[in-house]
Amino acid sequence: MSRSTPGRVRPGRPQPFGARADDRGVDFALFSANAQKVELCLFDDPVAPLESERVELERTGDSWHVRLEGVGPRQVYGYRVHGPWDPGQGHLFNPAKLLVDPYARAICGELRWDEALLGYQPDRPDVPSVLDSAPYMPRCVVVGPALAPAARRRPVVPPSRTILYECHVKGATMRHARIAPSHRGRYAGLADRAFVAHLEDLGVTTIELLPVHHVAAEEHLFSRGLTNYWGYSTLGFFAPDARFASGDTGEQVDEFRRMVDVFHEADMEVVLDVVYNHSPEGGPDGPTLSLRGIDNATYYRLRADDASTYEDFTGCGNTIDASRPRVRQLVLDSLRYWAGELGVDGFRFDLAAALGRNPRHFAREGRFFELVRQDPVLAGCKLIAEPWDPGPGGYQLGRFPDEWCEWNDRFRDCVRRFWRGDPGQLPELASRLAGSADVFGPTGRGCTASVNYVAAHDGFCLEDLVSYRKKHNDANLEGGRDGPLDQSHNWGTEGPSRDRRVVRLRERAKRNLVVTAMLAQGTPMWLGGDELSRTQGGNNNAYCQDNVVSWFDWDTDGRKLAFLRFVRRCIAARRDNAVFRRRRHFDGESSKGVGWLTPEGDPMSLDDWGDPERRTLTMWLDASYADPVDEAGTAQEARSVVWLLNGHSRVRRFRLPAPDAGEVWRMLLDTACDGAQAPVRSDVARIAPHSVRILESVAAK
Repeated sequence: MSRSTPGRVRPGRPQPFGARADDRGVDFALFSANAQKVELCLFDDPVAPLESERVELERTGDSWHVRLEGVGPRQVYGYRVHGPWDPGQGHLFNPAKLLVDPYARAICGELRWDEALLGYQPDRPDVPSVLDSAPYMPRCVVVGPALAPAARRRPVVPPSRTILYECHVKGATMRHARIAPSHRGRYAGLADRAFVAHLEDLGVTTIELLPVHHVAAEEHLFSRGLTNYWGYSTLGFFAPDARFASGDTGEQVDEFRRMVDVFHEADMEVVLDVVYNHSPEGGPDGPTLSLRGIDNATYYRLRADDASTYEDFTGCGNTIDASRPRVRQLVLDSLRYWAGELGVDGFRFDLAAALGRNPRHFAREGRFFELVRQDPVLAGCKLIAEPWDPGPGGYQLGRFPDEWCEWNDRFRDCVRRFWRGDPGQLPELASRLAGSADVFGPTGRGCTASVNYVAAHDGFCLEDLVSYRKKHNDANLEGGRDGPLDQSHNWGTEGPSRDRRVVRLRERAKRNLVVTAMLAQGTPMWLGGDELSRTQGGNNNAYCQDNVVSWFDWDTDGRKLAFLRFVRRCIAARRDNAVFRRRRHFDGESSKGVGWLTPEGDPMSLDDWGDPERRTLTMWLDASYADPVDEAGTAQEARSVVWLLNGHSRVRRFRLPAPDAGEVWRMLLDTACDGAQAPVRSDVARIAPHSVRILESVAAK
């Protein structure tokens, strides 16, 4: 190993951070405020166990930088950072550890768990390890110049028209028979016409991908032969995950960009689930892979009374400290890269409350949110918060800035409870159907701030929600202790059933949930694969199941096809009628535009709302109060609508409100049958048990 080659080393530039190639060489720059020396390590090829050359970087302020002439794309590299080993002060520098550049645009190779990854000696945690970690570490790869953003056409989907589709890059296509085997499970698989056409037929506007940043699986998974399939363990904030590409020396970047372009050509947006709240380095006993060895005291939140340990607001052992300027810069630079150079249209932020801690307590007008709002690249992106973290005061639903929308778990929980038959749900259900004004109204935000969902990657998928009484997570090898405690609807027997009555009730329960999620006021989100009635066998925490447990099952039968057609009809109903897509909240329960009635046709009284055993409700939406144009100024059609909800276990008679002059009610959707869209001839409707019927007004003939 040589230290450097004379004549090819230049000082380079302190910024931008990362590795930037041009036609003559590469500029490398790394941030570290507390390091004493930084060495760039060059590898002859991706699998070489040790570097062939080290180059010492120059320092300007807190930037370490160098330029190498004669190197370019596909050069493999990493860093070794020298500095104090002083855990009590939060310093964990150890040059025996090869480190991943936080700004690396591509990462090659897999992390192979070994004792050498630890920065300390296992039997003496206060003493640094001298074992070289390079043979077990993934490495960074220099990529070529970026594709100009202006070369791409982007769709712009107004918030009120947005329908999110959450899915995993690999799981969506691994079992798709009409996609080439070499493309299945990859970015190319999602870009295949067969998958894109499925989304077009379904009617979704925006695909929301589970994390695609390069990840590192935790040691406890590696030792059990499992992996972090979902990807909530980011090692590289700029690097598309090579798991989903044909190669790992730059191919992942090009193939990701091509996938985004294909979705844009189909007028669909791409939103990424991003994890800036923690890293795979975990707690004090975790490995040294990147941030910990580069500048632990800057990148992480350390306890004020003991800097050798972390403030864990994430449940993952550490919390990235976005209250610090250089750490915020890392996050913002990453977001700008994905949006500006790779073309994505928005982001869903995992445990987003952690980013808003300023420094300890959540601040709606905090510095991070202010900088996102002011950034010309990010200001036009869709911004979606998972509005909580596990730390103190971490539940912040409804408190994010105006530009954001938020996963509304109160919608999920209330809708599930109502259709399960729990008592006392009507008052909250009405609020959820009307856009959750009680949650988002106090900060002046509209209906679209609420992301309405009944199933997501975390928890039961829809088929399992109505089929299992309890979770079945044995395959995760955690003794069933993992996963949320969400409960099913308990329709009949546990697990798969051939009993026709049980199957019929389960299908009705699924349709109830679909209608409620898709047609309530707000921004609907659909869990990918649920339209295919996929099952995870009752596993409600399949984060480590990279197999048929998690992958979509594209085989269909009559039952599955009927449900798929119903989902398409629900999405089409929302698309075709602006009454389901209000931007502003209704002004109170008795306001113009919405009416709440008993089955007898009378206005709901306080006693009616307060009756815990009441499980029936009529909601009437007046088309004349729908938004005449969407956010883009496009005119939209609206028709009045009546919801007839029966949460009872027996048939209930509903008296219908009178339609407007010259109009009649027409059947739009009924979860108890696949009835045609025929005119309604009576002013009384018999609604089946545990079902909802939706009528819309049409001109009388």
